[in-house]
Amino acid sequence: MRVLYLLNISNPDRLSSDSGWIFADLLAPALVDAGASVTVAAPAAVGDGRCGFFLTEVPRTKYRARFSSDLDELVELIREERPDVVVANQIEEAPALRVALMEAGSDALLAGYCHYLPFSFTAGGQILLDPSLSDAGLGRPVLLAFAAGLAACDRVMVHSGTAASWVSAAASRVTVDLEDRLRVVPAPRDERLLRDPATTKAAYSAGAIGVYNHRLYAHYGTEQFVDLARQLAASGTLRLRVMDLFGSRRAERKSLDDSPEHMGDQLAALPHVQIVSDRGDRIRYRDLLAGARFGIAPFRPGCPWSMSVIDCQGMGLPVIAPRLGWLAEHIDPELQFSTPAEATDLAERLALDDEFHMLHAKRAHASTADFTPARVAARYLAALS
Repeated sequence: MRVLYLLNISNPDRLSSDSGWIFADLLAPALVDAGASVTVAAPAAVGDGRCGFFLTEVPRTKYRARFSSDLDELVELIREERPDVVVANQIEEAPALRVALMEAGSDALLAGYCHYLPFSFTAGGQILLDPSLSDAGLGRPVLLAFAAGLAACDRVMVHSGTAASWVSAAASRVTVDLEDRLRVVPAPRDERLLRDPATTKAAYSAGAIGVYNHRLYAHYGTEQFVDLARQLAASGTLRLRVMDLFGSRRAERKSLDDSPEHMGDQLAALPHVQIVSDRGDRIRYRDLLAGARFGIAPFRPGCPWSMSVIDCQGMGLPVIAPRLGWLAEHIDPELQFSTPAEATDLAERLALDDEFHMLHAKRAHASTADFTPARVAARYLAALS
């Protein structure tokens, strides 16, 4: 099977902060191991030299990634690669790809991976537009472009059962029938970020540390995390390690949303809160996780998946999480909370109760067992067959 994988990358200067690129970097070699031929069209190549590479431009904004496709380039690429399958990691690009396939005379299967959902649902079933994609009133056009992408695909892949239910519900509201085209294919875990607590004694940093390794955008619910951080810091029981995943961002990205900088400043001003950077080094990232006692999930309402949560769990770090989105599907119910007081109680218990911590460290590590790159690649190829 010849796979042409189209990947949008928003931050090529700090690939470790781009979950889409990490996904491709982990998945593409596993697809090759499984017998597929893979070419990645992206602003940066994946790390495995067995994969082909076609250099594309970095879209200056997240909206250009959704609304500006170079049809001439796509037609030429398809004619050159002669793929059996084309994967659009930016689902809104699928209609343009359908046109390019037609013009190139290709009968390749067109698959879309819903790596990011521009919406979520309330408990009452009300659809909510993602505020990060609603600048200048663009939220609804993005939603409709997403739906058009679903309609154009032969296969639609999503991370989780939660994402599948949301995508199906959103599609039905705009009269797109997914029929039997929808598949659940989770993201692969990073095998470099594994530590089995049953066999490896953790070397924790001095004092109990809770780690928050998520993007600091406001739409991730970071203000709620800042409030929680104040309470945890005031308790005196533990310290917080907050990851600066972005480093210095491009001016175009700051102009659309400068909340990561503001949130970072607020967190840096709190006592017992340490802002750290992995400097784009996965080994340093692993060491920063290894010194922590537990992880904290984001408060993002439309959370269909979180690679950062899986990173913690693979390392044997229990993760406490609000009861929302995919987090409610995946995180152990004993570690979910509804109020800051509940979150504080859970954090302090994980910090002080060794038996409780070890129980959930083992459960956390085990929860990633089905996300090995080989298993995910097998599900991916089955979805494309």
